[in-house]
Amino acid sequence: MSAKNKLTLSVQYPDARLQASITRPKIRRWVQAALFAPAELTIRFVDAEEGRTLNRDYREKDYATNVLTFAYNEGEELPDDAPTQADIILCTDVLEREAAEQKKTVEEHAAHLIVHGVLHAQGYDHMDDEEAAEMEGIETDILAGLGYADPYAE
Repeated sequence: MSAKNKLTLSVQYPDARLQASITRPKIRRWVQAALFAPAELTIRFVDAEEGRTLNRDYREKDYATNVLTFAYNEGEELPDDAPTQADIILCTDVLEREAAEQKKTVEEHAAHLIVHGVLHAQGYDHMDDEEAAEMEGIETDILAGLGYADPYAE
């Protein structure tokens, strides 16, 4: 979807369950496919306890969610070459449970959640139907380009 944009990527596995299967090269490929500008990103895999704490402390929702995006320069006027800066947190417990419920592989679901988080980091949202349709369409196109099925197909 995008030309290769400059990417500084940190991948953290404090919850190491997916470290062997959801590898840094895969993550880099997924992130790069969803980038429309330079970025400095951290992708962090956490357990349910850390995911719940982060969601509660920053979103006032007392449960672990699949992905959280903390975009640090959201809404700022930046020069064209300024990188998007964000932390994208994936909760391994929720990711694995949702993949099983949706009859997807963990890899397929992780790719989708990372693409989703990278789009959020760049200002995309799904607060209303129009935004949701736009974001879902972009996600579907990016994932198709990566060889994955439409994550919204039933």
